[in-house]
Amino acid sequence: MQFPRLKDVNLEPLWEDEISHKLAIKHMLLFSIVDGAKTSIIQQKTLSESLNYLSKLSQKYPITIVDEDSFERLKNKFLEIQTGSDFENIATASEELIEVESDLLEFIRNSQDLLSSEESAPIIKLVNSLFFQAIKKGASDIHIESGEIKGEVRLRVDGALKKHLDLERSIMGLVINRIKVISNLDISEKRLPQDGRTQISISGKTLDVRVSVLPTYHGERVVMRILAQSEHIPTLKSLGFQDDITKNLYKLLNHAHGMILVTGPTGSGKSTTLHACLQHITTPDKNSITIEDPIEYNADNISQIQVNTKVGLTFASGLRSILRQDPDIIMVGEIRDSETADIALRSALTGHLVLSTLHTNDSTSSLSRLMDMGIENFLISSTLLGVLAQRLTRKLCVHCKEKALLSPIIAKEIGVPQEKLYFKAVGCKECDFTGYKGRQAVGELFTVDDKVKEMMKDGFSDHQVREEMKKNGMITIADKLKTMLLDGQTSYEEAIRIGLMDG
Repeated sequence: MQFPRLKDVNLEPLWEDEISHKLAIKHMLLFSIVDGAKTSIIQQKTLSESLNYLSKLSQKYPITIVDEDSFERLKNKFLEIQTGSDFENIATASEELIEVESDLLEFIRNSQDLLSSEESAPIIKLVNSLFFQAIKKGASDIHIESGEIKGEVRLRVDGALKKHLDLERSIMGLVINRIKVISNLDISEKRLPQDGRTQISISGKTLDVRVSVLPTYHGERVVMRILAQSEHIPTLKSLGFQDDITKNLYKLLNHAHGMILVTGPTGSGKSTTLHACLQHITTPDKNSITIEDPIEYNADNISQIQVNTKVGLTFASGLRSILRQDPDIIMVGEIRDSETADIALRSALTGHLVLSTLHTNDSTSSLSRLMDMGIENFLISSTLLGVLAQRLTRKLCVHCKEKALLSPIIAKEIGVPQEKLYFKAVGCKECDFTGYKGRQAVGELFTVDDKVKEMMKDGFSDHQVREEMKKNGMITIADKLKTMLLDGQTSYEEAIRIGLMDG
């Protein structure tokens, strides 16, 4: 018998109510839609067992053989749906389930390995496997959203959200309650937003998870941010910045006082860079204190303060208190208002090294941003050492990227050779069918030297300062993206998304 064969495919499960999928999975028989037709999916090594079971079914679907990896991928999707249908049978006992779960709080708090509770209630198994799969895929966030008909779980991998699985509406409440229990949140409060934290232990690794629950029209939605511990804080070298930026940043970090800013949009890796800088300069003879909202990296060798507006602990009030603690190095999570900006810059003026972040599109815009906050020109020029603007660019998967030509109009517009071959994203099992694997930091470092101070005194605009810096050899983010495009490290679409046209 000859059956069609498929390799390296990402099939979606076909769940037929009249088939006992529990038994079908046991006999290594799955179902999917292939070329618009309902199809039985089997693998070579369990061919006879699958065909035997298929012959007993009334449904006579055509057969397709797939490779082991593709079969395993589809089987996992079936198992997730299976877990969901298991819950429906115990949905009536949902209240008891949550009561029992509160007893498990102690078990989790004792940092025992979550995956060791193999035979525990299915709801616990599902939440645990969600964490496990997210970490395996290298996700930074887990999104659980309630819809009108069903719920959806999405993972943010390399900065982009990707659908992970659907959840039955009847079990959404159970999953969210389970997450609330392990995060010490109120399970009866469904009308107000709640924020919490939890610790999970997966395969011997302990991770902090920040949990945010928000009520929406169709029910609550949960976003969980997976935070790294001190041993996972990368070094400046491993972040992937070009060598000249790393070298010049090291020089700036050697100053005893002054201010260094890291700018960029949300999720561009600013906190990671700041913590990498802190790890580089913090030694036993220095007192380093941070004030953050939230604390994203749990570092052992520095004192970290969490902003708590409910009790009046803001960036500004926390910063004032830090100054009474005889610090050498201060890190302010974000400069959001003029009061924080003023205290931070005056701290830098009085002999402290201050590191912070600001939301601007490029490095030179930070000058006008600070001026907009009402900071005097002399205070900026006498304290600001430099500004690093950064982005995170997804790198093309080396296993599946394909050569492609850019259209002459695009090539002319971005100033690259027309005849050169570039690369585009395709998608394979190595990159989870996204076309990209891993990210690299790209940045531009704007050093405030005597020439810049003169220009600021003469009232030059950001644009004029930027043009002058480019003439003096400052490599911009757009320049670096162009280089990555020419070297085949990223695609044109990704370079445009990150800021190839921003100049």
